[in-house]
Amino acid sequence: MNQNDIEHGGVAVMPKTDLSWIPQLFKKRVCTTFVEDSFSNGGLCQCGSTRDTHPSGALGDNFSTAIVSHWDSTQHSCEQPTDAFGELEFAGAGKRHSYFLRLSSTTYPSWVFNIMREHWKLAHPNLVVSVFGGEKRSEVKTWVQEVLRQGLVKAAQSTGAWIISGGLREGLGRCIGEAVRDYATATSSVTLSKVVLIGIAPWGLVKDHQQLVNPEGSFPAKYFVRNAARNSCSLDNSYKAFLLVDDGTIGRKGGEVGFRARLEDYISRQRTDSASFDIPVLNMLISGEASMLEALDISLKNSMPWLVLAGSGGLANLVCDIVENVQSAPMTSTGGAEKEEGTHNMELRERLAEKVMKYFPSEQEMDKLVDKVLSVYQNKDLISIYDAEQEGADDFDTVMLKVLVQASKKQVSGITNPHADELRLAVTWNRVDIAKSELFNGNIDWKYDDLKDFMTDALMNNKPQFVRLFIDHGLNILNYLTYGQLEDLYNSISDNCQAGKLLQQILNERKDEFSNDQNGRISLYEVSQLLENLLGEVCQPFYMSVLNVDTNSTKRKAFKKACQVLQGECSYRKNLCKHPWLCLFIWAVLQNHSEMAIFCWEMCGESVLTALGGCKLLRELSKQGIETEAKISIKEMGMKLENIAHDVFGMCYQNKASDSYKLLIRKSNMWGDATCLKMAIAADARVFFSHDGVQSLLSQIWWGDMERGTELWKLALTLIIPPLCYTNLIKFRNEENAEREKSLTAPPPSATDCHYGETVFSFNDIKQHSEAEQDDSNNIRRPTKGTPAYGKPKQPFLLSRWRQFWYAPVTTFIGNVLMYFLFLILYAYVLLVDFKPPPPDGPAPSEYVLYFWVFTMMCEEIHEAITMESKTFAQRLMVYAQDKWNKFDVLAISLFIAGLCCRMFSWSYSMGRGILCMDYMVFTLRLIHIFAIHRQLGPQIIILGKMIKDAFFFLFFLAVFLIAYGVANQALLYTYDPSPERAFRRVLYRPYLHIFGHIPVEEIDTDNYWDRDCTDNLTLINEGKEPCRDTSHNWLVIILLVIFLLVTNILLVNLLIATFSYTFSKVQECSDTYWKFQRYNLIVEYHSRPNLAPPFIILSHINNFIKRNFCKEPSTKIHHFAIQIKGREANKLVKWENLQKENFLAVESKKQRGTDSERLKRTSAKVDGVLKQVRDVDRRLQALEAEVKTQMEFCTSSLQWIMDTLSQSSTAKGAKAQPTRKVVVSASLDREK
Repeated sequence: MNQNDIEHGGVAVMPKTDLSWIPQLFKKRVCTTFVEDSFSNGGLCQCGSTRDTHPSGALGDNFSTAIVSHWDSTQHSCEQPTDAFGELEFAGAGKRHSYFLRLSSTTYPSWVFNIMREHWKLAHPNLVVSVFGGEKRSEVKTWVQEVLRQGLVKAAQSTGAWIISGGLREGLGRCIGEAVRDYATATSSVTLSKVVLIGIAPWGLVKDHQQLVNPEGSFPAKYFVRNAARNSCSLDNSYKAFLLVDDGTIGRKGGEVGFRARLEDYISRQRTDSASFDIPVLNMLISGEASMLEALDISLKNSMPWLVLAGSGGLANLVCDIVENVQSAPMTSTGGAEKEEGTHNMELRERLAEKVMKYFPSEQEMDKLVDKVLSVYQNKDLISIYDAEQEGADDFDTVMLKVLVQASKKQVSGITNPHADELRLAVTWNRVDIAKSELFNGNIDWKYDDLKDFMTDALMNNKPQFVRLFIDHGLNILNYLTYGQLEDLYNSISDNCQAGKLLQQILNERKDEFSNDQNGRISLYEVSQLLENLLGEVCQPFYMSVLNVDTNSTKRKAFKKACQVLQGECSYRKNLCKHPWLCLFIWAVLQNHSEMAIFCWEMCGESVLTALGGCKLLRELSKQGIETEAKISIKEMGMKLENIAHDVFGMCYQNKASDSYKLLIRKSNMWGDATCLKMAIAADARVFFSHDGVQSLLSQIWWGDMERGTELWKLALTLIIPPLCYTNLIKFRNEENAEREKSLTAPPPSATDCHYGETVFSFNDIKQHSEAEQDDSNNIRRPTKGTPAYGKPKQPFLLSRWRQFWYAPVTTFIGNVLMYFLFLILYAYVLLVDFKPPPPDGPAPSEYVLYFWVFTMMCEEIHEAITMESKTFAQRLMVYAQDKWNKFDVLAISLFIAGLCCRMFSWSYSMGRGILCMDYMVFTLRLIHIFAIHRQLGPQIIILGKMIKDAFFFLFFLAVFLIAYGVANQALLYTYDPSPERAFRRVLYRPYLHIFGHIPVEEIDTDNYWDRDCTDNLTLINEGKEPCRDTSHNWLVIILLVIFLLVTNILLVNLLIATFSYTFSKVQECSDTYWKFQRYNLIVEYHSRPNLAPPFIILSHINNFIKRNFCKEPSTKIHHFAIQIKGREANKLVKWENLQKENFLAVESKKQRGTDSERLKRTSAKVDGVLKQVRDVDRRLQALEAEVKTQMEFCTSSLQWIMDTLSQSSTAKGAKAQPTRKVVVSASLDREK
């Protein structure tokens, strides 16, 4: 491997299937020189191994070994391919497998880091905490264990950190493993998966390490330790990975120190996942022996920050003492500076030597120890002290953040904002609580340029709480989000996401079409195409105008134009987004980032339509062929957005029903002229349609200006006698201006006004009032007195009443129902009474009337297909064919045409009559759809449709048993029967009749007499004669009959009944919701139909054709489902909707605060606050007590000196010097230590 591979990590380029590269890359160390240990009487080498375990070469040269007095790993050992790597299974522990690797102490850290990331698939760390300390046999203090559990492990989980420790079941390594297990018990396994424990231990110190040896790798290696003590050197099963460093020694500690320091230094120079800064590495010292000073010194020379736990004992107490209480003397500016500096260094060394003697009095090599302490003292700026009694275990993550920020400030200068690094760490760790309390508490002035990069990081890494925080503290989204920035966000979508796959697929199609365009970035064109594929014809395409593409152009022209723009300078990327929050909402929804999407929805306008649009996108994504878990998550998010739209609209409807109606049918500029109703029907939002406000609007459209609840017989009678519409038989809405003004100026409706079935004013008022507002926005001049309120002259009573009756969809529906019954009566009359022979004798006049009637129905279906809201004719046909009842109509008309053609010829007359008879059944079944509008019949029709689907599954099982029994029964009864007709009847038809009790026993049971001529002559049988039965298997035939009846009549029939019962109970619960949803389609159908029913509908078609093509009069019915609101009226409506959204969010927030979990959180926060105050008071009391104690000691010493002085003669001098405050304080501190 060359130097380039070493620098970049050679593991990443190695194959993952063949693991033979691991022994070639990673080595172990074997002692090559036996250096006698003077304390072992010649039996042990200084490496820790016995003489017998050394190879013969290590014992051969006695002279050379005699002159070597100290064993060195680099000189007296050699590297060989490693023989221990793979997965580790702790026998009897029931834990997940861990990874392990035996490696030389001189291994390149880049190799190790890459094998952990690429081969072991450990999560990329946002922080590395390396824990040192702990004595081998002593018990770790209880409060230290609490700091590890509530502080270290909790902070590691919240930040996504690696924790590096010894990995052995002794001392501190065991406590860290127990802390992880205890925290796992209190939290979910999903959150704990962020905590990665890595153990770095000496290979020779691990107990029973021979169980791990396998030159070809172990997958897994079973690790079992017999009678392991609590503080043993065996591996701990809580760790995710083990790096077993081999320096050639056995049973010796410290062999891993150098490699561990180099690994931590290498990790500190790697980038986090967000690539915004290097991975922070924090070393933590808890207790510890004097031998750990070497690791502390090496790490400080590498500029690694350290956090020392005060009061934990051992080396930690020594470091705290020298950092807090040992200060070098100040330098003087007078002459003799070099002499004074040497004197000060000697004094400092003496003070440090006193501290070392105090904490480690039994150490042998005191001078070397003092030198290391002096080296540590010179880098004390990188050491921070953590006092758990004063700060508490819950503040541990905040302390870590401050320590890392202080260390980075000492290394990097010239930062624009000194708090930028602290915020960067908080964003990376996703700790918005720290950011709020420490950085956004009002003491720091954050500017837009300071927050812009952090905003991008928070968006790309799905951290909505930080996005909210930045928006609340000065970041303006209108100045932030450009179209180029939006493209960067779409390029950050993971390839594993379904939206990312679809975008990449569209991008590849563009690159394949234009080979010159090799830009691999996702552009707004791919986003626009994806949204168009998901949203369909609901709205106009997104972002096409940004790319200077005409929305009405064909796909091919739009594609070419977009490619030309993308191959140019793409100046549009510098432009600001027109609707930034909507763009971010769509971006978040496509990734199914629920929290981010909900926050963007909160900030976005037109909340009802936006929620329904997100629901539509998610439900279209869920239809893609993706994984089950992802599909469930997408469906849940879609349902959540639908419920949000339902609840927000409910708030609007309760506040003011009339404005809520306009909200449903208003064309949205943000969503490309889409309406709430149109988006809801496309999103299959049944829950939204079930809202009383939506149904109330549909009822207003359905009844028009007639009074709702008018009896059907009155409508039918008026249809037969049209002049009755001018009488009081049917009540219409009052059209007086006073009544209209009253409704417009009425106060907010009461609770009864919001009840289903009652409205504030009719739909025509909404339409006319909107038109008046638009005219008023264009003409600032108000209408003068005497001018009609809506700017239109009042129509004559005869004309207005005629239009009010005939333009109502309910009138069209009743007319179509009556005429359809007449059509079925005529059809039945022709088939039963007046069906004449082929020409020239027929058809009869009544049949010609029937032909014309069907022709007018066919014209209506063609009119319905070509008037669909789609760009091309092919798309209109596709939309038309999506409705199953349209397919039903096409089938009925097609069969009628086929039957008509066949009945005109004598040779096909009978076939034509049969086709027309079958077609009558199809036309009759069409009544099911007509009566779907009925409140009682509609839900039952839905249940019937579900049961028909269940019946198909039943028929499958029935067919299996039917064919099995029928073939076996026929073969047993008749040895030879070549007649296909008899075989079909006896194999399928006769067993089917058995289910309903029709069992010909005389034919099946051969013991009974069967009065029928039969023969065994094969010639006669081939000529069609009935064959005789075979009596040899009569007993088997009877058994099969019993089994068949048992299975079909008892098992299958009861299974079908149970299935029907389940379907009925399941659908009945939400049948009303289904019916309300389907009611919309029926209302739209009869609203868009001409007023006259077939066959008179031909007159309406002719009239409409003249009006549209010659008189150029637009249709008046389009306003009922989509109106354009502009000017002040539109702004007023948007503000009112946003106000209702805020009310909804306030109600939801109140509900959330009232839950038990939130109450517990608030109580816990209050308790934590009280505990912090108690700790502050306790700390102040301790400080005050220490001050009083010092003052008392000073007074006592002063009085003693006075007494001693006075007791002597006036000529004698006191033996003691006068006490000073400084001396008393120093003595007091020494006694406390």
